Amino acid sequence: MLSIKCFIVVVILQYISQMTYSQPSVNYFRKDYKYIEETKSFYKIHTLHRTWQDANEKCAMEGAMLFYPDDDDEMNAVLSYWNKTQPFAIVFIGISTPNVRQVFETVDGLPINEVYNRWGPGEPNEAKNDNGCVILRRDGTLNDDHCESHYPFICKKTLSSLEWNTLCDIPYTGYEYVQKLGRCYKFHSTPMNWTDAYAACYTEQSYLAVINSQDEADYLVNLTNKTPKDKVEGNFLRGAVHLGFQFKKNRWQTVVRNMPLSDSGYNNWGGAQPDGKGEKKCGSMFYNGHLNDIHCDQKLFFICEHEIALLRNSIIQRFGDSKDRQVFTTAKSLAGM
Repeated sequence: MLSIKCFIVVVILQYISQMTYSQPSVNYFRKDYKYIEETKSFYKIHTLHRTWQDANEKCAMEGAMLFYPDDDDEMNAVLSYWNKTQPFAIVFIGISTPNVRQVFETVDGLPINEVYNRWGPGEPNEAKNDNGCVILRRDGTLNDDHCESHYPFICKKTLSSLEWNTLCDIPYTGYEYVQKLGRCYKFHSTPMNWTDAYAACYTEQSYLAVINSQDEADYLVNLTNKTPKDKVEGNFLRGAVHLGFQFKKNRWQTVVRNMPLSDSGYNNWGGAQPDGKGEKKCGSMFYNGHLNDIHCDQKLFFICEHEIALLRNSIIQRFGDSKDRQVFTTAKSLAGM
């Protein structure tokens, strides 16, 4: 839990940053995204090859969209960045045929003729009648390809669409700051297995929630109960949410610092739990706050937790060095630190 002085620093920093650097004028989205001034947008080149659908979902999880070039100027700017940093020759882009064969549209619903559409010679050719997704070659030409092929891809976030969660200091507005706990939390109402839930939290610069006190357990119970979820459809288990602990090395431990669960500050298992006899290796919480072991491939709702970065380095990444040295020093002085 944050001390009173640390909390004062947080409040002062948030106030000063809001007054002096209102988003989205600050050119920072995430550490792993590159801001290109010419296009007023942020880009990340994903080097792990994925299918088109997986690439599209990955970008969405990061709060961005699967990149497609708006025009020649953006195409040239992104190609320059790509050619300087990556060796591969092909990437998936956010254009496909989601509704009708041979009718190419962007991920946000625009006809391809309204954006960059310089096809390669003889393209699109719809080879084998199942080329429904578009790739970009490093010479700037487009080609239709199999959606189930695996290629690198680029995610994009426009500066104009950036919304900053000031209290939590992240670009994800779905997180709620809890003053009593000094943390931010988000309930995810799209059920996932434990591994995918872990990845989703990580993508949002957070981690699967770890309970460290009865107060935190009470908050997570309240968050779970107040979140609308009765109308969520699908094949998943109701009554529990994934949390950040797992059975490894013959013990239950948290995902944060691999701490033994018994040392985490909260070890309140439900009746007869854990009952998996080592076969249920992932952790969850019943809606009443009691802990439960569960099969890792079981889909559940889940909760992500985000720690607020108070270190000066985090602030510098957003605002720059010289001005924020003054901001941070002012905050410390006002807090009497």
